[in-house]
Amino acid sequence: MRIVVATVQVPFIEGGAQLLAMGLVTALRAAGHTAEIVTLPFRFLPDSEVERAMQAWEREDFEHLNWYEPERVICLMFPSYGLRHPRKTAWLLHQHRPAYEEGSIAAQEVALTRNVRAFDAQHLAQCRRFTISKRVSERLLANNHLDSEPLYHPPFAADRLYCGEPLPYIFFPSRFESAKRQELLVRAMALVKSPVAALLAGQGGQLGRIKELVAKLDLQSRVRAVGPVSWDEMRAFYARSLAVFFGPHDEDYGYVTMEAMLSSKPVITCTDSGGPLEFVVDGVTGRVVLPEPAAVADAIDAMWSDRGRARQLGVAGIERYRRLDITWDHVVQRLLGNQ
Repeated sequence: MRIVVATVQVPFIEGGAQLLAMGLVTALRAAGHTAEIVTLPFRFLPDSEVERAMQAWEREDFEHLNWYEPERVICLMFPSYGLRHPRKTAWLLHQHRPAYEEGSIAAQEVALTRNVRAFDAQHLAQCRRFTISKRVSERLLANNHLDSEPLYHPPFAADRLYCGEPLPYIFFPSRFESAKRQELLVRAMALVKSPVAALLAGQGGQLGRIKELVAKLDLQSRVRAVGPVSWDEMRAFYARSLAVFFGPHDEDYGYVTMEAMLSSKPVITCTDSGGPLEFVVDGVTGRVVLPEPAAVADAIDAMWSDRGRARQLGVAGIERYRRLDITWDHVVQRLLGNQ
């Protein structure tokens, strides 16, 4: 079967969306299908560019692609699901969240917000609908009154993650941006009583500010922001950590959670972290705490004071991952079935 995976790309920014698209195409090809990624560039600003992107995808007729028409189309990102095709499936990473975020909307953004919501209501209603998590499905139901099926998928190179003997540090790999809340862990480290350090990996616009905060709190000996690291280094940091912290605000899914579980490491997350809460069970596979420095610090101290218990939580995490049948074979079966 010929299958197109339709998505968008912000040039020179590579993240989970690109890894998911490549993983899906690889899985489709392994299942015997002919699969390709078809993408268009996406610009967040100005608002006119978002409008232009919606119009561009609406003009795309995937029934006519120069005699190589796909039999199925799987759409991943806003606004790719605006394309025309009779057998169109949405596997939604997230919607255009600025159009749905709570809070005041500037006068100049009212028209765009209205148009994005109308676009989603029209085009997602025409799709068979999946999402990457229960949290994304909850938002779609609340925003557009559309049901969908959550469908989990593995992180990149899941089979290469492993567990090693833990060292006294908490690992937190992620893009440095406000929603990921590296600041929360840094401020928690100022309250941690045990001889545990924090290792933060990644890049992003908030990296410089976090380093300034570390210096301001005089935590240079306990907190290290190492910047971007290779996949091999990342896996090694997971393997040797005492625990993994991942406490973003209302995350869509959270590869960090999955990677920690596959490394048999307990995860400390927060009550408002969204997607990670679908995997982290408080006291079973990790800790779920209030998004407050003192609560995070207490969880870290508890991991250190009972390291045997921390190991048990990590083992329970990988067991829970396996029970959830998070495999690409399952993803392909669900996306292509019953249509």
